[in-house]
Amino acid sequence: MRADRPKQYLRLGSASLLERSVYSLLADVRVTRALVVVAADDTTAATLALPARCTILAGGGATRAATVRNGVRALLDMAGPDDWVLVHDAARPCLPAAELAALIDAAGGDENGGLLAAPIADTLKREEAGAGRVAGTVDRSGLWRALTPQFFRIDILARALERDGAPSFTDEAAAVEALGLRPRLVEGSASNIKVTTPGDLALAEAILRQQGRW
Repeated sequence: MRADRPKQYLRLGSASLLERSVYSLLADVRVTRALVVVAADDTTAATLALPARCTILAGGGATRAATVRNGVRALLDMAGPDDWVLVHDAARPCLPAAELAALIDAAGGDENGGLLAAPIADTLKREEAGAGRVAGTVDRSGLWRALTPQFFRIDILARALERDGAPSFTDEAAAVEALGLRPRLVEGSASNIKVTTPGDLALAEAILRQQGRW
């Protein structure tokens, strides 16, 4: 991001990326509380205007999976084994409320859990290793791009993240898949962007304005 602070604390109008992402996750009344997992030396999260239903945990790990695992461990002390947990990226501030509701509706009754995802629309190319040239075209049929939130019963997610090799997974669905489960794909939209580059901030602003959330 070429920024002077972690990207979750960059401003999007009157609020930070993190604040907007938390509020988008709490837009559904079925989400009773939020746990924000930050680095042990983080001093910024506590200064944000987060809702009372939000708790900050200084338990960030070396990887995404380790961070989520630490958060789930903390939640196990607050929740029952049949409770469900949504895992959402702090850099996805434009989550539409309708898509969050669709995920909870569709995956909440599925023991495999589920995730928001978008079918791949672009043609995919595989690179010849280190050559910067096309080695072949990848069949895109049946391919989806994983988004967040991802939604699982808390005991299943905890078991998946405690397994050997779990820290190598780049999303929670992959860890759950390793248990032999098949999470449900719930179609999300391109508006649920992950802010990754400086140009994404302008795109996120445009989306939030279009959603009436600016």
